[in-house]
Amino acid sequence: MSEAAPAPARAATGRSPRLLLVLASVAVAFAAADTYVVVLALPDMMTGAGISVEQLQKAAPIISGFLLGYVAMLPLIGRIADLRGRTPVLVAALVLFALGSLVTAAAYDLPSMVAGRFLQGVGGGGLVPATLALVADLYPAERRGVPLGIVSAVQELGSVLGPLLGAVVLSVADWRAIFLLNLAVGLVLAAAIRSLRTAPPPGLAAPPPRRGLPDVVGALLALVALGAGGLVFLRPSQLLRDLTWGEMFVPYVGDGRWLTPVGLVAIGASLLFLVRCWFARRPLVDLRAWWRSARDADLTGALLLAVALGGVILAFATADPKVQVFSDQGLWYLLGGAIGAAAFVVHVRRTEAPIVPAGALRRTPAWGAVLVSFFVGAALIAALIDIPLFARTTIHRDSQLMAALVLLRFLVALPVGAVLGGWLTRRVGAGVITAAGMGLAALGFALMAQWDVDSLEHLSSDLTLVVCGLGFGLALAPVNAAVLASTDDDVHGVASAMVVVARMVGMLVGISALTALGLRRYYDHLEDNPLPSAREVCGDRTRCPAYSDLLAAAGIPQEHAVFAGAAVAALVAGALALVVFRGAATKAVSTAEVLRARA
Repeated sequence: MSEAAPAPARAATGRSPRLLLVLASVAVAFAAADTYVVVLALPDMMTGAGISVEQLQKAAPIISGFLLGYVAMLPLIGRIADLRGRTPVLVAALVLFALGSLVTAAAYDLPSMVAGRFLQGVGGGGLVPATLALVADLYPAERRGVPLGIVSAVQELGSVLGPLLGAVVLSVADWRAIFLLNLAVGLVLAAAIRSLRTAPPPGLAAPPPRRGLPDVVGALLALVALGAGGLVFLRPSQLLRDLTWGEMFVPYVGDGRWLTPVGLVAIGASLLFLVRCWFARRPLVDLRAWWRSARDADLTGALLLAVALGGVILAFATADPKVQVFSDQGLWYLLGGAIGAAAFVVHVRRTEAPIVPAGALRRTPAWGAVLVSFFVGAALIAALIDIPLFARTTIHRDSQLMAALVLLRFLVALPVGAVLGGWLTRRVGAGVITAAGMGLAALGFALMAQWDVDSLEHLSSDLTLVVCGLGFGLALAPVNAAVLASTDDDVHGVASAMVVVARMVGMLVGISALTALGLRRYYDHLEDNPLPSAREVCGDRTRCPAYSDLLAAAGIPQEHAVFAGAAVAALVAGALALVVFRGAATKAVSTAEVLRARA
């Protein structure tokens, strides 16, 4: 017997809610583009942080810092969106994203760059659950398929536009221009969303309108803090050379930038701004209201869950996948994550209002969507990482950009599949669509596992990449539709967040597990087919295409193993979806109702 789903929320009407969804979708796409834009900008960012290109492993925090902010804070942000409303969370997320972009653009060392990327991750990640929950507010369960497909499509479209945007900006400016563009777009979108007047989510009272003049004192303090902080980051050479103004940059003790007169002004103004926002009657940022929302959302539980997720993220994201599954401190990170998870379970059992309310994911399609999303992520990461790696190993050995562009054939098909999957969700069960999509993805991976050195030069490889991308796209909207149709209105934000978190964790675990599998196959292949030395093949020549061909041929079994493992993960996701989504009421009319109508 299928489990009963909650009654669908009443669809909102009016132009503003629809426009809000459009703006939120654009914001999601732009934040997703920023995730991938770093791929091309990373070498220049390393130079800006004082790290040489040869020390690539030292730049891992630039990536892991973003992932940590994106994933670890998602449940808290999703729950706050349930309690406070979608619009305030969208605006706050965009402001955080813009602030993180500003800090990253002005970063002068690795800690400041990681801090900026962390803020970008928190802001960019917070947009996703709020936007998915907004779809549930605007549309009843049977009409959410297409909007969810469109949101998923624009999110994946960001992954297509990210590398292209990065290439365009880097061709005319340096890497900092990318994050300055993020700053401008984030603030414009925040202002546009803030200007819209929309109804609150079902069951949430509308906040009282704010009247009176804006907080001028708070605004002045914010400007002073930003101005002085900007001087600390940028240290203009004209001021440094000036006999009078240069003294503002001389530290009182040591050689730190923040223990200078201008640094202390920035710190003091920031503290005064926070005090002003806490005690003012109409503050620029209502910190007390946000603090209440965080407490109501179970801040303690969110922090414990963040520790648990952070341990997993750091264990896998800081590893060098070419030589290890975990980083050198990976086991310690996992131990810390396990302690955080145990403490979280104890806390949830004792608190009256946990971050994931009791029974929020009790229905099989709800917790099943989290599980399916994990395996979707584990399979998806193989395409995102190993397709460009295969291209770099075989036909594009001298161009990282050309190797990355091979992935576009996969990524372009993905948003098309997302819209198609959303449309089909209104007519076919979510489990069937998800299984069909993951079946296509598994077929694509199985074909990739047969590629040889020159396969990417043939049209058949393009078809394989399109089929695989289309399959993943088909599965996105049904998974989101299933969790939203099987959870109550007041937990849509945190439920959507858990699905996104599961996919991101699946990607991290998947890349480590699949890479370990691939390395095992690589070393087994070398044992059976030992490589000759370069001198034996090339003699004294410095450039030797023949030896490069041998290296490429030796690396192909490793990629074959990764693609085969991804195919298995995709099949597991599809099989689980058939089982757990049977009770998800995502269709407009059930098959039983059609048969009764014809009787």
